[in-house]
Amino acid sequence: MHARVRTALAAVAVAGLAGGLVTVAGGAASAAGSGLQGDFNGDGYRDVAVSAPTATVGGKAYAGQIAVMYGSASGLKATSRTVISQNSAGIPGSAEKDDLFGSATAAGDFNGDGYADLAVGAPGEDVGSDTDGGAVTLVWGSASGLTGGTTVADPDPSGQDEFGQSLASGDFDPDGKADLAVGGTSAKVWIFRGGFTKTGGNGGKYYAAPRIIKGSDAGAMHLSTGDFNGGGGDDLIVGGYDSDTRYSTNVLIYASPTGTKLDSGSQEDLAAGMLSAMGDLNGDGKDDVVIGETWDSDIPGAMKGGKLNVIYGNDYSSYKVNSISQDTAGVPSAAETADRFGWEVSLGDIDGDGYADIAVGATGENLTTDGTAVADAGAVTVLYGSASGVTAAGSQYFHQDTPGVPSANEKSDFFGGEVFLSDVNGDNKADLTIGTNGENDWNGNVTGLLSDGTAIDTAGVVSFGPSAVGISTSGYPEFGSIMAG
Repeated sequence: MHARVRTALAAVAVAGLAGGLVTVAGGAASAAGSGLQGDFNGDGYRDVAVSAPTATVGGKAYAGQIAVMYGSASGLKATSRTVISQNSAGIPGSAEKDDLFGSATAAGDFNGDGYADLAVGAPGEDVGSDTDGGAVTLVWGSASGLTGGTTVADPDPSGQDEFGQSLASGDFDPDGKADLAVGGTSAKVWIFRGGFTKTGGNGGKYYAAPRIIKGSDAGAMHLSTGDFNGGGGDDLIVGGYDSDTRYSTNVLIYASPTGTKLDSGSQEDLAAGMLSAMGDLNGDGKDDVVIGETWDSDIPGAMKGGKLNVIYGNDYSSYKVNSISQDTAGVPSAAETADRFGWEVSLGDIDGDGYADIAVGATGENLTTDGTAVADAGAVTVLYGSASGVTAAGSQYFHQDTPGVPSANEKSDFFGGEVFLSDVNGDNKADLTIGTNGENDWNGNVTGLLSDGTAIDTAGVVSFGPSAVGISTSGYPEFGSIMAG
């Protein structure tokens, strides 16, 4: 998912970790990349880039760091990773206070060599005299994993700040090359055409998507991609705040029928909510949209505890918004104020039936441990796709007191602060990686659950915090709050 840091952070004590690019048992890789989405080292397994965007690096608080966890036949392992910061060899810039390196990430093969690359946003980067101008770096995949990087220059530094606060990859042309969408604080979203090189960028081939967030100075806060109308090119969903209505909004911009770029004349306002993801829930060949609307009130259509807005793919026709909450029949738990159901969403095919399934984070879920109420422990719900779309049949519910899930429910853990569905063990079934960014006073934690072929299972579960992967616990790193792969 996807992503951004949305939690309020306390003051940070300055302590140090000399951030370096450390590769540990990256896995045997082929001589050429696999071409698999999210496979950074080309070994045929999808990998997961896990951010600690507020990690202290080299004594610089909130500098940010990423642990790239490599997939294997047994799934993710803490010992098989690459740790990246702006102090790593070959990565442009240097770790500085408040850079927030890794607060947005997106995977795609941007140079067409068969290895997935990683776009990384550092929206707090000072660029010369431009405070918080923001920066985007492409970190390159290779047989030894992610190594080295190239800067993607801001086309309009005087017109926006926090360039790189949102990122997404997709083929909007479509020409078979991964394009990169980048948001900052302006109403524009910049589209960099595929065909990047390690030394020359993409040759200055970019354009601005149409103005879709009306007058907002927050800009594009979340981006997601997919082929909503089955036209062959990826469409783009932009999430942000609309200053005319004062509400969150999502706008869908269609790929042009001529196959040249996103179409400035063809866009739709979607449902409210900040987070979106796309995938084919009903197997009709068109990607469907899932939007998390976490507010209890004051937003159009808001529902106690939060909800999902599901919009099924169509051909430019009118659409219906289907709402799912924890009060929907068959969905586990029950809606309670401030559950924040829909805080994070991710789509992937867990059971291999050809229909995308949904993982949903509810970071505000209050639970009970040994008879004691635990506020904001957090929980994750899994809903399955079918020929008729998403269904509550067979739904699953996980938290840190679920048998087989490590750790325990604690106040403000925010289990489900990030969820990511991807096949990390090569069995063609999506596995579930969960971030618990509030764990241990905002150190954060990652839990990996594998598909057993029909559902998410706790057999073979892994769990690790920042120390296990070489990230400092000084300050509040929030390891696991952003993922891509």
